[in-house]
Amino acid sequence: MPIGSISTAIDDIHASARRYSLVGMLGWQDVRQRYRRSALGPFWLTISMGIMIGSMGVVFSQLFNSPMTEFFPFLSVGMILWAFVAQILTEGCTGFISAEGIIKQMPIPLFVHIARMIWRNLIILAHNLIIFPIVLIAVGKPVGWIALLSIPGLILLLLNLTWAALVLGILCARYRDLPQIVTSLLQVIYFVTPIMWMPSLLTARSATYLLDYNPFYHLLEVTRAPLLGQAPTDMNWIVSLTIALVGWLVTLAMYGRYKRRIAYWL
Repeated sequence: MPIGSISTAIDDIHASARRYSLVGMLGWQDVRQRYRRSALGPFWLTISMGIMIGSMGVVFSQLFNSPMTEFFPFLSVGMILWAFVAQILTEGCTGFISAEGIIKQMPIPLFVHIARMIWRNLIILAHNLIIFPIVLIAVGKPVGWIALLSIPGLILLLLNLTWAALVLGILCARYRDLPQIVTSLLQVIYFVTPIMWMPSLLTARSATYLLDYNPFYHLLEVTRAPLLGQAPTDMNWIVSLTIALVGWLVTLAMYGRYKRRIAYWL
């Protein structure tokens, strides 16, 4: 493992963390600019997400013969988290490309642009999370203290999304066809991951590989399960932690090695 490359990457990330105020300002500016002159702003996303969850909940609960009290909360938190995951991975592909002008003109740490994108999507996630308690009230489902486990779960999910977005940003800056490939892969992953269907529907043991070998299932479950009143399994935690550790080690080595080339690829 190239120690020098990892050290270079850590220095850049540390320098970006010291500019947290800049990251925060740029993230807020992105959200405000996107919904400029809009009366509801980012709440338009919340409204559209709520309508989608309500429509899909009614239809798929009947198709899958699932109780509304169980399916609606499962679908709502799954859709909200998946929108967060998919948006970060999609925007991660263009994280450096969209900041080409700034990168070529201002000597700020490159990781600032990834952190800016992450913060922007966290703001949107906070807006969409308003839907979940409304759904819980509608179906009469209480929330217990176990829901607090969703906090470390969300942190772990965020750690994994950050290194993935950084890797995608590097690769897509070099290979411009990758964003379309990533978008297509995310559509496939959406259907094979239990988001709009519940894991209990996999009655055949031979089909459980869709859960056991699906990293997205484990990453979502460490945040989703506590909000639904269930504790994530040991396997969920182990897989998520392993992916975070291995992913960051590889990412730091890769980022440190190719960081100086990104500006030339843009």
